[in-house]
Amino acid sequence: MSESEQVRIDVVDEAHAGELLTVRRAAFVTEAQIFNDPNIPALTQSLEELVVDLQSEDVVTLGAWQGHRLVGSIRVGVEGDKATIGRLAVAPDLQGQGIGTQLLMAVLGYLPDNTKEVWVFTGQNSKHNIALYNKEGYVHQFDQVAGDLTYAYLRKVLEAGAVISDDEPDDVAVRGDN
Repeated sequence: MSESEQVRIDVVDEAHAGELLTVRRAAFVTEAQIFNDPNIPALTQSLEELVVDLQSEDVVTLGAWQGHRLVGSIRVGVEGDKATIGRLAVAPDLQGQGIGTQLLMAVLGYLPDNTKEVWVFTGQNSKHNIALYNKEGYVHQFDQVAGDLTYAYLRKVLEAGAVISDDEPDDVAVRGDN
């Protein structure tokens, strides 16, 4: 990416809830088409439900910005020593440029120190998503049927002291640092 396209990753607050909802819906339309189901949770969540989620103390939602535009997001919920990632979304016109990978790596830096494992789930037929998670060290554990969908669950075990890397890509600014 060029300097003008630098991605900044930071926490999403309530002020950006509408923009976040728009990015997620745009990104998850492809998933809905893969599963022939327009009622997947990322597409049916209301703005009010999203605001409640953003206010939760056990949830961190990160956004990726290019300039003033929110271009991607990731959500992680924490329960004890386990974290669960969901709603990884990148604006359709920017997919395949590494923004999702940057978000997936950056979210680890926001986890509590006692986090031992990170789980992620995606549709079983979302081969591109599964390949991304595998590349980043997530290993398939099981599949679970929920209504008409089957989700693949993947897990990454964190090693003490090896949660985040000091080698940030040059085109990424994390936590608002530029």
